[in-house]
Amino acid sequence: MLEQLKEEVCQANLDLPKHGLVKFTWGNASAVDRESGLFVIKPSGVSYEKMKPSDMVVVDLDGKVVEGEMRPSSDTATHAVLYKHYPQIGGIVHTHSTWATIWAQAGLDVPVMGTTHADTFYGSVPCARFLNQEEVDRGYEAETGHVIIETLEKRGLDVMAIPAILLQGHAPFTWGKDVKSAVENSVVLEEVCKTNLYARQLNHFAKELPQGILDKHYLRKHGKDAYYGQK
Repeated sequence: MLEQLKEEVCQANLDLPKHGLVKFTWGNASAVDRESGLFVIKPSGVSYEKMKPSDMVVVDLDGKVVEGEMRPSSDTATHAVLYKHYPQIGGIVHTHSTWATIWAQAGLDVPVMGTTHADTFYGSVPCARFLNQEEVDRGYEAETGHVIIETLEKRGLDVMAIPAILLQGHAPFTWGKDVKSAVENSVVLEEVCKTNLYARQLNHFAKELPQGILDKHYLRKHGKDAYYGQK
């Protein structure tokens, strides 16, 4: 079942340590098949060195296992909530990558300070609030997904224009049209968090990118008149 998607999800998970985004088993990637209403996700706590496509777990949009011998990622419910709410999302990645997690623990949005950011994210990457105790008790992973949605909607953000979020005290989630894009967005987010921190250390008053430059860099890659890359 969904053998091609298992291959893609397995490769996406293997790409996380390759890009320095995870240590031990601190991360997961998934991808959804909209036609079947199922998604594929990494098994919980399995070493990346031993992971293979047949280990991937197929679950439905309520997080119920449909196929697989192992338990799915402990973050499965978060992925499920996001897939159900946002039909545009095709893949999701969660890591505890160092630089993005630093910003998450500081409880800060990641401002647009350079064109590296603007090429991928059309504005600041938001930091969501802490979950309250009632939410933790009700269902930590699912409520994490709801807090992500709450943050994006309260701020009026386009989920595909800013395909990333930080969770205060936790770590980042990214997403994309497919799981490969979600991985790429995680890599960019990590790089931006690192460069922003150094920039602010060098100059506490470093300015954010002017809106006109943000528009130019984002829209030349993502707008209807985009001209970056090949047709």
